[in-house]
Amino acid sequence: MERRQPWNSVTDLVVAGLVATVGLVEVWVPLVSASGSGSRVVSSAGIVAFAAFLTQRRTRPAVSLLALLVWPVIGVLTGGSVQILFFGQLVPLTFLVYSVARHGRGRVVWVGLLAAAAFMALADLTIEWLQEPGEIIFHWGFLVLASLIGRGLRLSEDRAVAAALRAAEVETTSRERTLAALADEQARIARELHDVVAHSVSVMVVQAGAAEQVVADDPRHVREALATIRTTGTGALAEMRRVVAMLRQPDAAGELAPQPDVAGLPSLVEQARAPGLAVDLEVHGTPVALPAGLGLAVYRIAQEALTNVRRHAAASHARVLLRYGPGALELEVTDNGHGGPATAPHGSAGHGLIGMRERASMYGGRLETTATPGGYTVRAVLPVAGP
Repeated sequence: MERRQPWNSVTDLVVAGLVATVGLVEVWVPLVSASGSGSRVVSSAGIVAFAAFLTQRRTRPAVSLLALLVWPVIGVLTGGSVQILFFGQLVPLTFLVYSVARHGRGRVVWVGLLAAAAFMALADLTIEWLQEPGEIIFHWGFLVLASLIGRGLRLSEDRAVAAALRAAEVETTSRERTLAALADEQARIARELHDVVAHSVSVMVVQAGAAEQVVADDPRHVREALATIRTTGTGALAEMRRVVAMLRQPDAAGELAPQPDVAGLPSLVEQARAPGLAVDLEVHGTPVALPAGLGLAVYRIAQEALTNVRRHAAASHARVLLRYGPGALELEVTDNGHGGPATAPHGSAGHGLIGMRERASMYGGRLETTATPGGYTVRAVLPVAGP
């Protein structure tokens, strides 16, 4: 996340600038912490170069470690003509050690800390000013404390992130289990109410059959049967409403418009037309009254097929053919798109195709799909009971 935050880079530039500024002040004022007779210009160049690598301390910790080469290289090139500085050398080094321990990962941390220790040990061996016991304890204490603080903050952050991830996972799992339990309970209740409604409808059918047989001989029995049918039907309707209310999605609570049927096909075709796509509707045969569920199935199959045409076929023309035949209704949606294997969304077992097949099989029909280089065809044949 740190690498993706531009603000971190700006902050590092500011921090590196401050470190360089303090070091330059120490050299050019000069402060009493500056020791040795080295060149101020050479020391200033080393301070600026070291600070430049510090700009990468969070975004690229491994690159920032190259700062450890600055003073050895300058010392070799200038014959040791550098000053011994507290704010210009030890403070930036301590800050580098902290940054590597805080922001580094994996091997970078340990390689960086070992490299910093080797740098400090080399300085102790080659610079007489640093070999006093008090001085050794002082600068090594700085480095150890900085590494411990940086590493401690890193581990604390990692634990906090891990705890947050675990909490989110537990919350997600709990939510999924709750939703699954709710769905199971709804399914159980729906099955029970289905049994109640089925029993009620069976009673209504039996009572209607009995009343039909004695309608002329026993009017009183017919009235009682009709009363039973009315009472049972009212109860069944109430139970059915409970099922629908329980299974209805929250955002669908206000959908009170009548369900569409074949009469809505002209409007559906009109809506499917778009720039570059012409859609025609043809009706063959004599239209017959269809049950509400069958009419809805025809409409939904046509709707899904036209949706696929718009989304996937890259077609310029589509045709919806509705053919009324003896004992069957045929719906055919064709297009002149690219067809063939390239129309994976058409031919694959996606949710749209599965839904169309389910709607057709629910009414004893079948769904056929044909893909060719010249287009794609969805054909549904649904049985229709005679008058």
